[in-house]
Amino acid sequence: MKPEPTEILVIDDDRDLRDAMSFILEGEGFQVRTAENGRIALELLASYHPAVILLDMRMPVMDGWQFMEEYKRRLRGEAAKIIVFTAAENAGKRAQEVGVPLYLSKPFDIDDVVKLVKRSLGEKR
Repeated sequence: MKPEPTEILVIDDDRDLRDAMSFILEGEGFQVRTAENGRIALELLASYHPAVILLDMRMPVMDGWQFMEEYKRRLRGEAAKIIVFTAAENAGKRAQEVGVPLYLSKPFDIDDVVKLVKRSLGEKR
């Protein structure tokens, strides 16, 4: 199934961050769903196909590494664009470990998130 170009899934254990990301991205015209860990995200992805997944790496229950392993295993159809965002040292290395080219280091400027999401979707605006 082809992802909807305006749908984004934010996976992070920090509720305040999930709420802030939702508020900002919805203000940009995106439809946002959230999950507090990788396991909940995988349950959502059984019937939901976002264009972009913003993925924290360090979470309880199922972290970003475990999520990516299972996501790739279950993937049917076109994959979402993944953006890793993490407070871990060397965010680029963490993203590389799961085969993701796009990443942000926490803390980050919300404008950078919006730009990266739009860039990942090929939007020029």
